[in-house]
Amino acid sequence: MTAKNITLNGSRIHIKDVISVAIHEKQIGLSNSKKFKKRIDDGAKLIQYNLTHEKEIYGVTTGLGDSCTRPVSTKLMSQLPYNLVRFHGCGLGELFDYQTSRAILVAQLNSLSKGYSGIRREVMERLVWFLNKKIVPAIPQEGSVGASGDLTPLSYVAAAVLGERSVWENGKVVSVADCYERKSIRPLKLLPKESLSLMNGTAVMTGVACMAYHRANYLAKLSCSLSALMVECLLGNRAHFDARLFTAKPHPGQVKAAKLISCSLFNTQSINYRIQDTYALRCAPAIIGVLFDALEWVREWTETEINSACDNPLLDIASGDILHGGNFYGGHIAFAMDSLKNAVANIADLIDRQVALLLNDKRNRNLPLNLSGADEDTLPANHGFKAVQIACSAWAAESLKNSMPASVFSRSTESHNQDKVSMGTIAARDSIRTLELTEQVAAGAILASTQALDLRIKSGVIARRDISKPVLNLYESIRAFSPMVIEDRPLEDDLKTLLIEMRKQSIPVL
Repeated sequence: MTAKNITLNGSRIHIKDVISVAIHEKQIGLSNSKKFKKRIDDGAKLIQYNLTHEKEIYGVTTGLGDSCTRPVSTKLMSQLPYNLVRFHGCGLGELFDYQTSRAILVAQLNSLSKGYSGIRREVMERLVWFLNKKIVPAIPQEGSVGASGDLTPLSYVAAAVLGERSVWENGKVVSVADCYERKSIRPLKLLPKESLSLMNGTAVMTGVACMAYHRANYLAKLSCSLSALMVECLLGNRAHFDARLFTAKPHPGQVKAAKLISCSLFNTQSINYRIQDTYALRCAPAIIGVLFDALEWVREWTETEINSACDNPLLDIASGDILHGGNFYGGHIAFAMDSLKNAVANIADLIDRQVALLLNDKRNRNLPLNLSGADEDTLPANHGFKAVQIACSAWAAESLKNSMPASVFSRSTESHNQDKVSMGTIAARDSIRTLELTEQVAAGAILASTQALDLRIKSGVIARRDISKPVLNLYESIRAFSPMVIEDRPLEDDLKTLLIEMRKQSIPVL
């Protein structure tokens, strides 16, 4: 195996570590330390010891969920882990993409690495193999209520270990059995408790939460650069970003947003500015600042979840006790993702209002109606960014509609055993969808604002030499693939290219 960049040994990891494996495809491995190996091995041995001594263990010597009162005979015990995987094979909806599936695997591996689950290192190494060979289970998005963990989606991870269902390989979904055959890899057999260990916990919602955090953090910075460009194109009042204002109300995120906007403003003072701009410009630091501040505690809560043992039951290796509880409950991730999507939806609303100002010739300080770049003789037949503004409003509205918290929609399931569930995975998926929509609003706004900047340069109101370096970098990255709109043309391809670059985080931000 090639050199490992991330080594799991039961110690704390961070969202950036998950992202480095999920997106940047860094290698991952389990620690070779004797202490780590012993902890994992002792957990597996403890399960076997309890079985030998005929002690009761949920999901091993008993049925599952509300069926826990039903004993499972020794004869059936080896079949139970397979049945658990198979009857949970009812996931529907779109598949999580390749990168998100990788984040899910990292989250589950790190939870298992805490040594509370009684799973063999051999099984954990198979998850490592998936990641390092860039072959990951294909996981449907729908079917989890977020307690007892992400059972249905994680059954697709356990199934892949067994050689069943499908995996992502080279950008395609293929049979894992065929993949194993081509790679000369044998499916693993799962011992009692091991399928439960693979399927229990909050790894799906947590992996998705890591991806959401990563995207939202970039979006917050991009929103600052975009707001600065909007201020300049609308000849706004720079005094709204005076640091003294934010000393008087020092929410850290608001201070950060104001500083980033201020650093992106141009090198000349706008003339004939209004004493007070509309809220979409003046209050941008306050609005974006909420997202920055939310990201701080979202990161903290998500990293606590990443570094937790979320299985049930848990093993206390020191005492030999089997601890039955509810660490699979995803309430913290649910609340974090519900909150994050609300902060992100407010960014969609902010940017949509900025675009509306930019296109309205009654509010945009003498820019052409709809930012049309057409010459006077063809101007009546050209409508510039009119449709982009309508689309931005549609995307913003859907983003706002999506802000209803998922965590309050708990359902009683499974014979009223799972009678209060977290809905954490739905909240995390909602957060991703809200981000997608808000990124679309931002993409429309970036194309519109670079058009406005070209129009200001053409009219002589703004000199290219005075544009700040951060905004110039952003502008040039856009103009590399999307020229100024003179005569009306479809902008779908420009928007799609911009979204790809935004999601790779290659559009420059401070």
